[in-house]
Amino acid sequence: ASIPEVLRLADHLEVAQINAHDWAISAHGFNANLANKLLVLVDGRAVYTPLYGGVLWNVQDCLLADIERIEVISGPGGTLWGANAVNGVINIITKAARDTQGAYALAAAGNQLQKQVGIRIGATLAPDVYLRAYGKYTGRDREVTTAGTSAADSWHVGRGGFRLDAEPSPPNRLTVQGDFYSGAEDVAATGGAGLSGGNILGRWTHETPGGASMSLQLYYDHTHLSQPFPASPAAPPFFSGFPAASLKDDLDTYDLDFQYHFAWSAHHKVTWGLGYRATRESDEDLSFVRFTPTVLNQSLYSGFAQDEIMLARRVYLTVGSKLEHNDYSGLEFEPSARLQWNLESTQLLWGAISRAVRTPSRYDRDLLVPSGLINAPPPFQFPTTYLKGGPDFVSETLLAYEVGYRAAIGLKLAASVSAFYNEYHDLRSTAATPTTAVYVFPYPIFFQNNLEGETHGLEISASYQMLEWWRLRAGYDLLQEHIHVRPGEVDATGATNESADPQQQVALRTSLDLPRGMTLDAALRWVDSLHINNGPAGGAVVGIVPSYFELDAGIAWHASGSLELSLMGRNLLHAYHTEYGFPSPTREQIGRSLFGRITWGY
Repeated sequence: ASIPEVLRLADHLEVAQINAHDWAISAHGFNANLANKLLVLVDGRAVYTPLYGGVLWNVQDCLLADIERIEVISGPGGTLWGANAVNGVINIITKAARDTQGAYALAAAGNQLQKQVGIRIGATLAPDVYLRAYGKYTGRDREVTTAGTSAADSWHVGRGGFRLDAEPSPPNRLTVQGDFYSGAEDVAATGGAGLSGGNILGRWTHETPGGASMSLQLYYDHTHLSQPFPASPAAPPFFSGFPAASLKDDLDTYDLDFQYHFAWSAHHKVTWGLGYRATRESDEDLSFVRFTPTVLNQSLYSGFAQDEIMLARRVYLTVGSKLEHNDYSGLEFEPSARLQWNLESTQLLWGAISRAVRTPSRYDRDLLVPSGLINAPPPFQFPTTYLKGGPDFVSETLLAYEVGYRAAIGLKLAASVSAFYNEYHDLRSTAATPTTAVYVFPYPIFFQNNLEGETHGLEISASYQMLEWWRLRAGYDLLQEHIHVRPGEVDATGATNESADPQQQVALRTSLDLPRGMTLDAALRWVDSLHINNGPAGGAVVGIVPSYFELDAGIAWHASGSLELSLMGRNLLHAYHTEYGFPSPTREQIGRSLFGRITWGY
């Protein structure tokens, strides 16, 4: 029913539902509701927010029937995609308008997914000119807390959009597409949060008679977020607290990208590109949380080059790098080298070394959270700071080593295995500074770069065509994390904020084509428990989320060439279970979901 639910089916991703509208999604660890080391693109448009460097998953949606494919890279991709493609890249590619002609409609209803309706119309405007337009509305019911009370996290969002594809001449293709959305979500104890925005993208591609190709892409994106915060309680006799308020964030992004691909010789295939991005972010200044300055204009300049070199028959070396300049940390260098050996047509052995960076966000640099107002007669009241962005916060860096093997064994079995070792430096930490010595307690706390760490892991996946009508797929992930404070430095959390990830994950999926136009799909997953180190390095290990098994399943009947009826179930093994968050009476649980769906198209 949503893109995050589809990503549960992808290999080697961590996908955890936090509540009815929020998700934590990452690869190779560092998962969080504000995960910032995964780059997500939709048809070439980056959808992360520079407010904290992550993705607002509850507004990333479309008609799922219009998705052509989702490419998932678990591992760094900075050489091609740039900053924040640290631990992985998700590239969502929708179908061309030519492939979505005619009409399509869906309607779904159930307990958690209360209602979902969608419609799409595709038309041919002229020879080689195709258009589609769509609309979609989704409403979800609230979940339940661990205390058994309502989580007050229901949400709804409506969206629409279009895509125009034209081929004015055989070597030229033009795409223009856009989306808009508006929705609201309940937030426990604070009321509703508002989300709205829109985007428009244009892309021109050209192929030369010699086999070279080039593309020019420009897009504009606007996002509005209104996030409520509860009142800050008073702490007599020192602090009088703050009233409830809402953070309002408006982001405008303008992005220009050019790429050129050509064969330099029989042994060299070269790709290079240039890019520019301008953003303007405006945040309303609140008493409880604020970003300084309230209005920030930033520019990002980038360029990359990559060469695929044929060293010998079936042996290829790909080397390249991306250079980026941002207003926070200056020039960033993201090189990579990848060696690939095609043992035969059905077997591939590869290894790679890459460097990637996670550049500072406004959360890292510009955040200011006051702790309250000192109780004193006006006009002597003044704010005291609890948490502040670090003015010297620099980019987090990754040096990654990867090896892998992939093979197709016969006509029915395909398998892959890969291993990685990652070294992280300058990870985000929180610590007081000597300038706070006048306070009895260590306020303010600044974001700094005092953490470093190593992760290593193993990823295995296999698919098997058991029978012509029966397909199986399995996956296994192993992750070990060692995050620690850099010698001679301190961290207020004892390096606990960056390592709440499952050590192991197992996924089993099956698809059956049954008689009379019936299909059955089921996905069983086991997710290991989440742990943190409680206190300073070497402290006790504390479990925050228990391990769990869950089952998703669906049965569909293709009643005719245009009509399909289906019944879907999510989280069928438990009435409620927890996937993310620290233990508390108000932590949300994810409930069993059942819904029916009708789709029609011609």
